[in-house]
Amino acid sequence: MMRRLFLFLSLTFLTLSCQAQSWPECLNITYVKAPFNIQNMVMKERALLEKEFEKEGLKINWIPIKAGINQVRGMAAGEIDMVAAMNTSTLLIANANGNKIVIAGGVAHPDDTFAIMAKPEIKSVKDLKNKQIVGPKGTVLHHLLSAALQHEGMTMSDVNWVSMNLPASLTTLLGGRADAALLAAGGVLSAQKAGFHKVTSAKGLIQTNLVLAARADFAQRYPEIVKRVAKVNRQALQWALQNKQDAIAIGAKEHQISEQEAEILFDWSHFYSDITEADLQALQASEKFLLAQKMIKQPVDIPSLLLK
Repeated sequence: MMRRLFLFLSLTFLTLSCQAQSWPECLNITYVKAPFNIQNMVMKERALLEKEFEKEGLKINWIPIKAGINQVRGMAAGEIDMVAAMNTSTLLIANANGNKIVIAGGVAHPDDTFAIMAKPEIKSVKDLKNKQIVGPKGTVLHHLLSAALQHEGMTMSDVNWVSMNLPASLTTLLGGRADAALLAAGGVLSAQKAGFHKVTSAKGLIQTNLVLAARADFAQRYPEIVKRVAKVNRQALQWALQNKQDAIAIGAKEHQISEQEAEILFDWSHFYSDITEADLQALQASEKFLLAQKMIKQPVDIPSLLLK
């Protein structure tokens, strides 16, 4: 009797241990190449995640995303486990709304790549009053527009803003159906070629930060997966820096631009991988701004956003 009980308890313990250590069949991670996320492009092009988890048989399911808000929606629905590049404004808004997302590593500080592009007759931010502006809601570009208007004593109510993703924003501007657009990286270059100009960029107005992030419940359940993805993210950046021309060629192909344009975007992006104290201070500044602009209703526990 005791022997049977011992055997039963042993089998139960083994079963529970296997369940505790079991992995998902696949990792659902976003593929976000804009504005110019070299780590993400290198990871996908060189199948670095597939190689990292080959022994475990973990399938990598890349999910193309064009609008940052769709990453948040996908995470809230449990359809996305990790995002390869999310701006911290979006991340703060998501967490303030109860959609817990944690930071697993850094990606870029691309202040130069985010801009408000406008028709030639619009000379300054003040000239945007009562004009139609298009761009993605709940993103760093949304933050940029709000900050630029505030700097000139204006608010979002002073402009006619229509929310749409980056490709649609560029198409709308080029088609003459908007006076200005919130654009990033390749979109900025395309608008410049078409005769539009940069009214302002994020540089000097807000500190931009793109991070590698994970759904909090996924990170809690599968911490090893998240940490290993962060490791591969660092390796991808190291490879890109050591093989810059090869990395630029990958980026040029993915964005369908020239290698000369890709090199400009590479240099504008200011890539990094490890979160610093300066990044935490920038998060606090962003939170303060978002609260003041009523883009979030409650503060976020910023230290809790970092993957332990």
